[in-house]
Amino acid sequence: MKFKYLFLFLIGCLFVSCSSDDQQFEYYKVAKPITLSVEELRSSVEILPVQNITTSGKIYAYQQYIFINDVDKGVHVIDNRNPLQPSRINFLKIPLNRDVSIKGDYLYADSGMDLVVFNIADINNIQMVGRVENVLENYIEYPEEAQFYNWDDYDYQNDIIVGWQVTVERREVIQYDDEAISVGDSSGNSSGSGGSLARFKIVNDYLYAVDNSKINVFDIQNLTSPVKVNEEYVTWEAETIFHENDKLFIGTRSGMYIYDISQPSSPQYISDFDHLKFCDPVVVDGNYAYVTLRAGASCMDGETQMLESRLEIINITDIYNPQLEETYFMDEPYGLGIKNDHLFICDGASGLKVYNKADVSNLQLLQTYASINAYDVIPLGDKLLMIGANKLTQYSYTDTGIELLSEFTIQ
Repeated sequence: MKFKYLFLFLIGCLFVSCSSDDQQFEYYKVAKPITLSVEELRSSVEILPVQNITTSGKIYAYQQYIFINDVDKGVHVIDNRNPLQPSRINFLKIPLNRDVSIKGDYLYADSGMDLVVFNIADINNIQMVGRVENVLENYIEYPEEAQFYNWDDYDYQNDIIVGWQVTVERREVIQYDDEAISVGDSSGNSSGSGGSLARFKIVNDYLYAVDNSKINVFDIQNLTSPVKVNEEYVTWEAETIFHENDKLFIGTRSGMYIYDISQPSSPQYISDFDHLKFCDPVVVDGNYAYVTLRAGASCMDGETQMLESRLEIINITDIYNPQLEETYFMDEPYGLGIKNDHLFICDGASGLKVYNKADVSNLQLLQTYASINAYDVIPLGDKLLMIGANKLTQYSYTDTGIELLSEFTIQ
């Protein structure tokens, strides 16, 4: 009988202990970095046959070809000589690639902290011809859902983060003074056209590449051997670049910054226009800059969202004193583009929207292609290119807007 009571007592103690223990632990999403060594990163560039796409990013148009970024993996090369039936040619495997720009049959691409150069004169036999090391600030995108980070096997001196593995783990509850959860222990003569989300821009003999905080200036007079000649600090979280006349317009999460490039190797700050923290591509036409501001966790870095997503039209008649002209609310805007009096806005899951912008104080919505997920557009002379959700869509211009030419899913 004594043994019976002793057994029950021990079971009771164990139950109390477990209950108390459960109150001290919770399940969290923990992100662990997937890494490559610097040597592995630099040796893994390849020209491969056609590959399936994982996540479509930005697009770039050059001559009769389209280059579609597969986020952090490389570039899909598309033959667009027949816009009604585009076809894939090959795939440039470029780890940590987000942007490209082309001049005179030479393609420049970022690969983490490096700039790599390809000769694309023979599109069926592309050759890597150069690499400039450690000239860009490597961009690391952290998973939004992660609550903790596991850095145990990460060597920050020799490892490059190329992705994340997110798992659910049972961890001890830690009380923080603020509301945010800490993220762990961190011991030729021609060029092409990019969209409004581009970080690369070629102007004459110079390539301007925006990283997290700077404009990096490369002299590309020798197309095979770019030379970094300058860098100009802008602000933290610089995102996009647009060129108009002798000005660069830099979109950042906190505002639009304007630089003069009359002296091409030395961008000079002119002015800026501040806004609350949002994702921020910009395009310019005449006296107005058009900026889409997208709200959401990925743009706010966990900060409280104060405003709705919107289009802001900024009067830059006085380039030294930009002023807000008009505001239009949007759903989920990403890239945008302009062709004559038409303004094209990629409004995410709400589709591609076409406006008449002849009167900026009274934009007129002409068309909505709501059945597509729109990410970015490039208005070319004879057609409009749009990318979103791994699909390339092409339109012809009409007097009242655009007309669908073709849809091409990259699988």
